[in-house]
Amino acid sequence: MLQRMGRKLIVTRLSFYITQDKLQKLFAPFGQVASVNLVLDPRTKRPKGYGFVSYNTEIEAEKALKAMNGRIVDGRLLLVEPARDK
Repeated sequence: MLQRMGRKLIVTRLSFYITQDKLQKLFAPFGQVASVNLVLDPRTKRPKGYGFVSYNTEIEAEKALKAMNGRIVDGRLLLVEPARDK
């Protein structure tokens, strides 16, 4: 039985200097980004190196996954995977 991918992606190995706006712009070419959540360290307020990107459709999320997984951004190799529900 096939499992649906979902519309939310987790992006890991991000630069510690990336902003939420830059992350949104990086994933915008693949469809309409519904939301971006860059995880920050509560003490230092700097990015922890990962975040979540949500799209309006699974097709857009799949296009972004295929295009961005393994891509080098700011000298770092990004890993993009479907996010699991809690």
